[in-house]
Amino acid sequence: MKYAVDASFFFSEATLEGEIITTPSVVEEITDARSRCRLEVLLASGLSVSSPSKESAGRVAAAAAETGDVTRLSPADIDLLALALDLGAVIVTDDYAIQNVAQRLGLGVEGILQRRARPRRWKFRCPGCNRRYSAAGACPVCGSPLSRSLK
Repeated sequence: MKYAVDASFFFSEATLEGEIITTPSVVEEITDARSRCRLEVLLASGLSVSSPSKESAGRVAAAAAETGDVTRLSPADIDLLALALDLGAVIVTDDYAIQNVAQRLGLGVEGILQRRARPRRWKFRCPGCNRRYSAAGACPVCGSPLSRSLK
């Protein structure tokens, strides 16, 4: 089994049996000494670091827009999801936005310390004029930033 791991995996004591992969952007997020040491040990044990395809990154962005999680995903999150899509890997993370988009893309998901998230769809409301929208951003009527809530 292939596992695409998020930075939260390196902050934990979790272990996996199988091929472990991540992206260069996730590696850049690991800055504290303890997690960096864990990264080095895993690299010596066979952890692969690879970049995703642009096509998969585009599919991830489209899926994130559909679920309403596009504003919650960092570039590293998008890279990780795209790499898992390229390789058919299971995503290992505690980030609910990543889990939500992964499930939308049909990818397997495993939590680390948190329980696995249920798939969610979001709606957006303008706190200024109370209008409702299906996508994140600013209200086109009054310009207020939209707030997110469960659909």
